[in-house]
Amino acid sequence: MRKSRANDRQVKSRLKVVREDTSSPVPSSSYQIFIWKVAIPIAVMAVAAGLCYKGYNETRVNTTFSNEKLIEVSRLDKHDYYWGSYRPGVYFGMKTREPFSLVTGLMWYFPNTLQGDGRGLRHWCTQEDKLERYGWTKHDGKNFGIQEIVDNKVLLKTSFIKNTHGLNGGDWTAKINVTALKPSIKNKKISLLFYTAIEDKTNGNINPVVDHLSDALTGVEGETKELGYFNLNFNIKSASSVDQSYLITSAPNLSVLKETVMQNLRLVAEKDNTNMGRIVLAGEELRQKNGKMLIPNFIVTQVTSELPMELEVRFERNSIVSHKEKLYGENYDKALSTYEKQFDERFEKTFKLKEKGYKNDEIKFAQLAFSNMIGGIGYFYGSAQVQSVHTQDPVPYWKAPLYSAVPSRSFFPRGFLWDEGFHGLLLSSWDLDIEMDIISHWFDLMNVEGWIPREMILGEEALAKVPEEFVTQVNTNANPPTFFITLQYILEHRHGELLSKHLHLLDKLYPRLQTWFEWYNVTQKGELPSTYRWRGRNKQTNKELNPKTLTSGLDDYPRASHPTNNERHIDLRCWMALASKVMATLADILQKPSNKYENTFEYLSDNRLLNELHWSPKTNTYADFGLHTDKVRLQRPNQASRQVKVNQDKIRVVLEEPKNKFVDSSFGYVSLFPFILCIVDPNSYQLQKILQDLEKPEFLWTNYGLRSLSKSSPVYMQYNTEHDPPYWRGPIWMNLNYLTVAALHHYSKINGPYKAEAKRLYTELRKNLIKNVIHQYKTTGYIWENYGDTHGEGRGSHPFTGWTSLTVLLMAELY
Repeated sequence: MRKSRANDRQVKSRLKVVREDTSSPVPSSSYQIFIWKVAIPIAVMAVAAGLCYKGYNETRVNTTFSNEKLIEVSRLDKHDYYWGSYRPGVYFGMKTREPFSLVTGLMWYFPNTLQGDGRGLRHWCTQEDKLERYGWTKHDGKNFGIQEIVDNKVLLKTSFIKNTHGLNGGDWTAKINVTALKPSIKNKKISLLFYTAIEDKTNGNINPVVDHLSDALTGVEGETKELGYFNLNFNIKSASSVDQSYLITSAPNLSVLKETVMQNLRLVAEKDNTNMGRIVLAGEELRQKNGKMLIPNFIVTQVTSELPMELEVRFERNSIVSHKEKLYGENYDKALSTYEKQFDERFEKTFKLKEKGYKNDEIKFAQLAFSNMIGGIGYFYGSAQVQSVHTQDPVPYWKAPLYSAVPSRSFFPRGFLWDEGFHGLLLSSWDLDIEMDIISHWFDLMNVEGWIPREMILGEEALAKVPEEFVTQVNTNANPPTFFITLQYILEHRHGELLSKHLHLLDKLYPRLQTWFEWYNVTQKGELPSTYRWRGRNKQTNKELNPKTLTSGLDDYPRASHPTNNERHIDLRCWMALASKVMATLADILQKPSNKYENTFEYLSDNRLLNELHWSPKTNTYADFGLHTDKVRLQRPNQASRQVKVNQDKIRVVLEEPKNKFVDSSFGYVSLFPFILCIVDPNSYQLQKILQDLEKPEFLWTNYGLRSLSKSSPVYMQYNTEHDPPYWRGPIWMNLNYLTVAALHHYSKINGPYKAEAKRLYTELRKNLIKNVIHQYKTTGYIWENYGDTHGEGRGSHPFTGWTSLTVLLMAELY
């Protein structure tokens, strides 16, 4: 302190001398002007440069990687795949692979149970309808599809066939056949509604064709830029009298078609003047309150009849198809029978289930599981909502199409990045053209940074199914890069076809794969070399028992209790090891430099380094590392006054100071990743220990598959918030069970001391999984999102014919 004050006196003394020294030269005014002339432009340029850099950073999140689109190389847009059942979110509908397509669809209801609030009117796939079952029984992704829907003991069989002669996919015919499954309801009435709609941005029009004698809608005609002139014709077959009505109106958008129908239903007296009324559509509703006329964009025909009944819909263009080739009546039935036979033959050739000794009912299940994945492919168009650290608010992504399968038609009828990598395993087994086009669409959604949004919500229909808080995608957040397992599978099983038909596309895809790999390698890296960390965990929340890691795909699976930058996530490290291995293989095929990727793979698969960073000596298991304590619980916050009763959510209470350590108290799927992705040395103690732990019932083993989290974990089957039930904390999930079975198959085929043990576990786990999924389908009518670890019961959303359909590959032993 004394020294500081002495210095102050010296400084003040010097300042006094300076002030009193009047002999110092004063800069001239011309010199000062010169200084200002130089300084001002520099300052302006600095500000401008700063603003430009800020703007540059703001626009990177929604700047496309390249204007050259991969889908222009894959060229699946026209002819054979142009039309399809590309509306997975509705029970039945057809559309084209165009941004603003003509769409058609089906609704139905039973007149005696329809509610004024819309309950009872079926349109969108939804679990609330409580249908006994529904789904495609056969679908080849290209030419035809057959679906069965069971609603209140009534079977609706929907089918379609395409005739791809001519331009833009040619013509198609659809049939809706309705029959009673119980003799006691054979006279039950049903109302079928088939509609045609266009969006406001569709360059075209639709108009009704009405028979004025019967006042019935017999068809729809129209014209669009892409289709040219077209018409739809309706043909009805029923053993009893038929009541018809129609609606011609303008709907606000495709997401409110059901609501538009409900607003335009009318109750009128029966024709025979009985007391029972009948429900009809309102007819033409185009005049607004101000007297102006709307242009129709939504036309519906309603057919009401007792069972059985059949509605045939024919879409035709001005094509060169002869009358003999047209798909209606007997021609349709014969063509459908031929396609079914061809499907059965191709299915056996692809998956060889009959050869493996499966029974007919088991093969039918496999056909259904596969058909629902390929029949669940949708075509979407729109602009996602994204955000980066440089944008104050969410901004729109560029408008783009997406051709993709979906996890669940009822609950997740849109594209998910990490799900799609698993879907590609099954789809590429059947049709490599389809899978390569799906990959092309996803990588056309990559921005200039190398980021792909993990969930694509495109178009009004998709947006209407997503809560607002989940719409925005943040560009720091990743998702497992599962397209690398798709590409690895294709290289293993479809290598010849890939190189003969898709080499040029692969060459165009490769730079995007490089950028995608680098984005992960840079943005998701950990604090230490060779470590990685999922971004997106909430450090501030006090509502979660263990802050979720949605970006990992494993949501509420327990990680370090207190998110920090020094976390090490073993699953992400293993994903990067796999990615580098696939990149090295692709580089060799395309004759590109591969050393970088080979070296990265060797580095990340080095078991000595892996064990040093992720092997817990306490539990002898692989684990994450981070700031962690198990001593946490959810409890209601203390209220200041007992007089005031406020229903507050439970908050997390930490009962012990967290420490940096291995998160080894929770053994589960994440612990298995070095094994699952075949990184563990086949001669190592680590492999022996994993195989031993794998079949312990107190850990993961059940008679129905591997549970996601050990029963010994502190958060096993625990709610993560007061309102969020356990998700990846016990239930059995097919995607990681499939990878585990594939890993057991791998280790059972290579030399090592644990080869026989891997083979034994492979046989048992594969059998358990297949048996339970088929049993639950037969019991409930559905394939499920996940399965209970105590009784094997189906849980979560249903039907879930995304990665649960990998059961087909387990049956076929394709890995």
